[in-house]
This record gives sequence, C-alpha cells and structure tokens, in this order.
Amino acid sequence: MPRRPRESPYNVQVLDRAAGILEALAEQESDRSLLELSERLGLHKSTVHRLLMVLERHRLVEKSASSGRYGLGLRLFELGQKAIGRLGLADRARPHLERLAAAVGETAHLCVLDDAGVLYLAKVEPSRTVRVPSTVGRRNPAHCTAVGKTLLAALASEEVDRILSTAGLPAFTPNTIVSAAALKRELDTVRARGYAVDDEEIEEGLLCIGAPVRDSSHVVASISIAGPKFRVPPRKVPTLAARVVAAADELSTELGYRPVVRPRAARSRR
Repeated sequence: MPRRPRESPYNVQVLDRAAGILEALAEQESDRSLLELSERLGLHKSTVHRLLMVLERHRLVEKSASSGRYGLGLRLFELGQKAIGRLGLADRARPHLERLAAAVGETAHLCVLDDAGVLYLAKVEPSRTVRVPSTVGRRNPAHCTAVGKTLLAALASEEVDRILSTAGLPAFTPNTIVSAAALKRELDTVRARGYAVDDEEIEEGLLCIGAPVRDSSHVVASISIAGPKFRVPPRKVPTLAARVVAAADELSTELGYRPVVRPRAARSRR
C-alpha cells in the first residue's frame, strides 16, 4: 500500500502568508508598496516579494507600472462573482432591492456575515443626486452597521463573543457602540423589534436600517437602506423600517422561509 505524502507545514505557512497579503491589500482603498506590506505582515521584503510574484502570475494581485505599488487583481473579482453566482442570492435579491430603493428613495443593500465583518453582495441606488456611496464587495464592521447588528442578533451569544474577540469594537464616530455589554443589549432590541438601526455609528450624517433575510432554517443575509440623516430622521425610522422588513420577508419567503405559527391557547371552560 503506497504511503501518503506527509503534509508540509511550510506549504500551510505559504498559504497563510499569501492570504495575509490579500487581506492587507483589501484593508484600504489605495495600493500598498512592498515595504508597507512587509511592515504590515512582519515579514522580510524578499519573502513578500516572492509571494507577490506568484500572486501576480495568477492575477490575484496587480502591480502598477507607474508607481510599483500593489493592489488586488481582477481574478479575485472573477472568482468572487462566481461564488456569488453559485449562491444565487444576489440575483434573487435584486428585484426586491429595486422595489425597496424606488419606494423609499434611498440606497438598498444586501449583505452577508463574512467572518467578523459584513460583505456587501448587491446594491441598488435611487435616482436622487445626493446618494450614499457604497461598493459591492466591500467589507464593513458588524458592530456599528445596521446589517451587521441584524446578522449578529441571529447568532448564539458564544459566537457573538468570538467575533467580538476577533474584531474588537473600534469607534468610528461618537455614536459607535464600544462596549460588549451595550452591544448585547442592542442586539436584544434588534431581536425584539425585528430590525436594526445604525444612527451615525459608522459615519456621521448617515442612518441605516437593516432587517434579516432567512431561508428555511436560519438567517442568511440582511437587507438594508442607507441615507443621509436629513432625509432619514429618527421620526421616519418606524415607517421606513416596515418597508425594509417587508422586502426582507418577501425574499425570505422566496428562499423557503415559513414563519412558525403557534397555536392559540384554548380558553378554559367555566
């Protein structure tokens, strides 16, 4: 019987380091230099350069001919689009996002939980001149976004603790929740009312409302709207939230979700 080849720790380390490069490039909008990547990852420049050459050959990173700096390659977009296509979630959500954006006049998003953050799978913008800029494929923290809090509220407490221990609770504005206890109270509120609100927690002047999307067994995504606070003041939140919840529920039904109908308790006869 032939012997199985032993797993090489070096190969695993190479993959971890390559993944670290991709994550470092994804952290910011602008490209990074070889020196910046080396310092960010704590690796020697020669090691990072060798890894970059391999990633570049596979079009996973691209090197600017003018600046010599590195950025994410288009191959990642191609692979990402295929992954999303396999899920089919973005395509199925788009008609619901279009109706929602048209009804409320604000940008509508579909997001999923991705490790310790939220990933934007789809968006539909309104026809208004002043709109909320956003990018499909972008990641945001979970603790200070409406979609993130919606998705965290669906998790067990132990899983929320794991995510918070990984990502922390960084502050982005004076309104950002930076206490684990306060966030858990907020998640209780999200579960009770069925939607989450980001009231200038990730960006000043921005208000977002998110609601859960379910399949037949659990929460799989979140639908949200995002708009400038002068158009989405707190007094309008309940009305707008009802539309967001309705859009999320419609998509949930399409994905196989059926709400549990609890039988009424029989009246006691006297």
